[in-house]
Amino acid sequence: MRIALVSEGTYPFAMGGVSIWCEQLIRGMPDYRWQVVALTVDGSEEPVFGVPENLDRVHSVPLWGGGPEDYRPRRGSRGRPGAAFTQSYEVFLRALVTPLETTTAEQGAANRSLFLLALRGLYEYAADGGDLSAALMSNQALGMMVDAWRDLRVGESGPAPTLADALQATWLIEHMLRPLSAPVVEADIVHCSMNGLSTLVAMTAKWRHGTPSVMSEHGIYLRERYMSYLEEDASHAVRVLVLSFFRSLAGAAYLTSDVLAPHSAYNRRWQLHNGADPERMWTMYNGVEPGDFPAALQEPQTPTIAFMGRIDPLKDLHTLIRAFAQVRAEMPTARLRIFGGTPAVNQYYLDSCRQLIDELGLTGAAVLEGRIGNAVDAYHAGNIVALTSISEGFPYTVVEAMACGRPTVCTNVGGVAEAVGDTGIVVAPRDHAAVAKACLTLLRDDELRLRLGAAARQRVLDHFTLSQSLQMYRNVYEGLAAPLSAGQPPRHLRGQARGRVRPPQQRSPGFPINEGAR
Repeated sequence: MRIALVSEGTYPFAMGGVSIWCEQLIRGMPDYRWQVVALTVDGSEEPVFGVPENLDRVHSVPLWGGGPEDYRPRRGSRGRPGAAFTQSYEVFLRALVTPLETTTAEQGAANRSLFLLALRGLYEYAADGGDLSAALMSNQALGMMVDAWRDLRVGESGPAPTLADALQATWLIEHMLRPLSAPVVEADIVHCSMNGLSTLVAMTAKWRHGTPSVMSEHGIYLRERYMSYLEEDASHAVRVLVLSFFRSLAGAAYLTSDVLAPHSAYNRRWQLHNGADPERMWTMYNGVEPGDFPAALQEPQTPTIAFMGRIDPLKDLHTLIRAFAQVRAEMPTARLRIFGGTPAVNQYYLDSCRQLIDELGLTGAAVLEGRIGNAVDAYHAGNIVALTSISEGFPYTVVEAMACGRPTVCTNVGGVAEAVGDTGIVVAPRDHAAVAKACLTLLRDDELRLRLGAAARQRVLDHFTLSQSLQMYRNVYEGLAAPLSAGQPPRHLRGQARGRVRPPQQRSPGFPINEGAR
């Protein structure tokens, strides 16, 4: 079987939970042949993972630069792009500009279908030799965007887009639509590691070859796009247009995916809210290899809170540092050890964490220790492990810490509470006082801490092992790739013909499945 695994900004060029998951899939199924389609910045990125023997190729689709030799945007005629483009782009704009609050549930479903149809029209324009990038940036297309806003947002309280706004929004959307002009991947199955731009790769393979697709979702892609735009210096109109693009694309991806594999019940609820079909959903948790994360046999002598993960605003280390200041006030010998690398774009956040540590008088007690060679050493370095994120999917760091026999203090985001169960303490996000109270509770009570740590490891052994996770994906792949019998419609249309598309029912014994997902 040939599987194309699609990622955006992650494997094999960056570390992180999604990249670890990609590596697990490829190496964990050595009898399959794999290729990776990586949406990158400019194609110059260098891999940070070794190449598995069964990984045949990494295709880079640069979104913001020229890219490698095998990716060249289509060239077409200059000037007005013509009806083949404008008819699809008009539908595309209607989905973007129509105010969400004015639509009923039925209209919202219709808009998602129309947006998907518009994407296909734009893809076919590029596939027939049109220069999609030039068409999107043409004067005609910019005028269409301004006109669509004027016609569809009557009485809009916010300012209408200027021509400069339309140019900025179109420039962003043009870059994000570049996968529609990239070479179409050939595989038996396309598996998107997240929603969003990655799903454009799966759509083009389906339209060209009828290839079935699977979409996993670790964090909530759409929610994280909304959160990122809270800090963007963009006009009201640009925010509306770009966030509407992400919302429309997410909904279209839910429509076109043959199997949706949310990584937690939390993710599943979010998908349902945005139009996903429950008959195509299969909740599948991340897993770890217990042997790679042995239980700690002893604790540090000094009361220590450990954090393991990348230095990123989504991890909300400011809340953790403020919580530690309160812990330190009541337990003067306590330490906070923060392990993890910093992506180049997050250097400013690392600096802000250092500044906050100094401002709170925690220098020497709270330490940013950088990347660590073995994550196990980070988990073993603490009596407890803390994660204070404001957005997560089903985080590996929590499950890995649990496998090491460490109780956790975590914020209630994504699938964190589903992972922890009753083996740690889960509090509200951004509440540093609650985090401090939970940490003090565990650090002061040796019996409770050790009992929860043992229970945490057992929970991983029962529910979250790598072998269980891999078997679930193998079942899905083999169900989708099974030959069609005579008279069956193409696999990507079977949901319309039969009213449902269902992955196979086999599952590993003891694997926790949200029964509502079937």
